[in-house]
Amino acid sequence: MDLLLKEEHRQVREMARKFADDVVAPRARALDEKEEFPAEIVKQMAELGFLGLPFPEKYGGAGLDTLAYVIAVEEIARACGSTAITLAAHVSLGCGPVYMIGTEEQKERFLTPMAKGEAIGAFGLTEPNAGSDAAGTQSRAEKVDGGWRVNGSKIYITNGGVAKYITFTARTDSSKGTKGISAFIMDTATSGFRVGKREKKMGLRGSDTVEVVFEDCMLPAGNLL
Repeated sequence: MDLLLKEEHRQVREMARKFADDVVAPRARALDEKEEFPAEIVKQMAELGFLGLPFPEKYGGAGLDTLAYVIAVEEIARACGSTAITLAAHVSLGCGPVYMIGTEEQKERFLTPMAKGEAIGAFGLTEPNAGSDAAGTQSRAEKVDGGWRVNGSKIYITNGGVAKYITFTARTDSSKGTKGISAFIMDTATSGFRVGKREKKMGLRGSDTVEVVFEDCMLPAGNLL
C-alpha cells in the first residue's frame, strides 16, 4: 500500500492517526454510551482541514485527492465509527453533490462554508417507501412563482439534525418517472423544515441519525442542483 502513497498521503495518514489516537479514541466509548454527537471533535477536524480534504482550495478545501480523504476516514474509523461516518457523510454526501453538479454560484454559496468546516452537510434520499430504490421517492417539489414549494420527509438521515445545509431529492414531474426526480440544496433554517424522530441505534450511536420533514418549504429557483 505504501508504494501507492505520495508524501502528502503519508502526511495525512500521520496527522489523522495521531488525532484519532489522541483525541477521538479516548472519547469514543462515552460518545457511544451517551448517544452524544461528537461536536467538539468535529470542530477540531474542521480546524485540521478534514472536512474539505478532497475539494479545491478555491472552494475552501485542502486541495488533496480522494485517496487522502479515504485515508483520513480510515484512521478516524479505527478509533470511532460514529465520528468517521459523521465525517464521511459530510464530505461525500453533503459536499459531494454540490461539487460534482452544482453551479459556480452554488459552490461558492454552499460548498465553500462546508469545505471550510463552517457548516455541516447532509444528504436526504431515504424515505419510508424509498431507500436504495430512489424511484420510490414521494417527496415533492412544486414549481411556483420564484422557485419551488417542497413537501415530504426523509428518514435515517446522517447529520440531519446538525446540518446547516442539506441536499435532497424530490419528485418534480411525475409524468417523467425516474427522470422527474430532481436534487435540491437548502439551508435547514428555511421555514417549514424541521427535524423529526431521532433514531435509537444498536451501533454508531454517536452519529446523528434523524427524520427530516419538509412542510411547504419555499426554495429559490437557484437551489435546484
